[in-house]
Amino acid sequence: MPLRRSAQRAASRLLPACLAGCLLACSGGSGTAPAGTSGLGDRLFPAAGNGGYDVTHYGLDLSYDPGSGRLAGTAVITATAAQDLRGFDLDLAGLTVVRVGVDGRAARATRSGTELTVRPARTLRRGARFETTVAYAGVPRLLTDPDGSHEGWFRTDDGALALGEPVGSMAWFPGNDHPSDKAAFDVTMSVPTGLGVVSNGEPAGTRTAAGRTSFHWRSTAPMATYLATVGIGHYTVTRSRTPGGIALYTAVDPRSDDRQTAAALSRLPEILDWEAGLFGPFPFGSAGAVVDHLPSGQVGYALETQNRPVFPGDGSGPAVAVPTLVHELSHQWFGDSVTPSSWQDMWLNEGFATYATWLWQEDDGGVPVSRSAATAFADPGTWAFAPAAPPTAADVSAPPVYNRGALVLHELHRALGDTAFATLLRGWPAAHLHGNASTADFTAYCAGLTTRDLTPLFATWLYGTAKPARL
Repeated sequence: MPLRRSAQRAASRLLPACLAGCLLACSGGSGTAPAGTSGLGDRLFPAAGNGGYDVTHYGLDLSYDPGSGRLAGTAVITATAAQDLRGFDLDLAGLTVVRVGVDGRAARATRSGTELTVRPARTLRRGARFETTVAYAGVPRLLTDPDGSHEGWFRTDDGALALGEPVGSMAWFPGNDHPSDKAAFDVTMSVPTGLGVVSNGEPAGTRTAAGRTSFHWRSTAPMATYLATVGIGHYTVTRSRTPGGIALYTAVDPRSDDRQTAAALSRLPEILDWEAGLFGPFPFGSAGAVVDHLPSGQVGYALETQNRPVFPGDGSGPAVAVPTLVHELSHQWFGDSVTPSSWQDMWLNEGFATYATWLWQEDDGGVPVSRSAATAFADPGTWAFAPAAPPTAADVSAPPVYNRGALVLHELHRALGDTAFATLLRGWPAAHLHGNASTADFTAYCAGLTTRDLTPLFATWLYGTAKPARL
């Protein structure tokens, strides 16, 4: 995403307690197996995600009433036990849990803050595939990040928009809310007939009955929970293909369809084919964009939701500009397909997306990459901390992650030369297609491209705390 105002796309604070108490009772003992952890120990977000299992699929069957703002439905979460489990946690903020079951049997469940703890009737054995069903309802809420920005469930005057980075997906469905656990998704959303629904992946059918229409969206490629989105409202939908054959599905709220936005979106096919030429084949079944209309100042950022990034517009200015479109689309390779292993690896998303924008501005506008790098180098904010080591959760998307992350790539280009650097741009996303990667994975990959010792380069630009004497 592009830089937010204030601390810029900061990560969420550990959310306050929302709803606690015992929910359901079931029969059966817990056995002697341990419970999965209630957090994955991420350095910046220690409570994010949960241990003991790996999710492979989310099936969300939901219904939304724009008038009341009420969301209701069922999540079926398919996972594999990574250990013997007498219990495990899911992340869920607010909402009322009505029923929990595991493999068709009632399960005991309790709430504490954003943790939903599930105790199956029988111990889950290591390696076992199991299905957890959670029925829930309520009015989803916005979550506030340390910089004052918001994520989660945005209620609009004709529907809603869900944005989840870093932990906002827990506002509308239960899950393992950490980027290291990616899964396929099926999202079915029922809304009053006349409204549209857009989500990740590809449309998989609609059904209309009794004044309501259900839209089914399917994402077969693994996706981190923070990249999941759903938009509900009135949209003008355009389907097409790029000259290179990438399928496009673009949904635009007519109120945000200003002249500059339309001009930017008209270049989407060109941008995607240009990026595919640099970064390799597009990693998903379709691409596109979502442009939605929200109250003024409520969002303030675009987000690289998988397949089709989201661009909120409030009528105060163009909803989409070409550089932002280039940035968000490049995330489909860097961040969405190759997803960071932990939140401190965020520079791998934003550094590449920023550098991709510099490359576009050179090719399309004649602005040399060296000039963009010099501008970033001269900005004092670039040097607040090392991009590979954001000091706190509030810094996860601050300027060093973007600008200095891009400077790492600029220096690598100079060190490796054109041929090896071109191999890096295509080879890195191919090596970790639909997976996760860390900063250590990246430096090891780069080391394999050259006989030159890159340790001093990384020590200075990636991990160093002092600004170099010159670029």
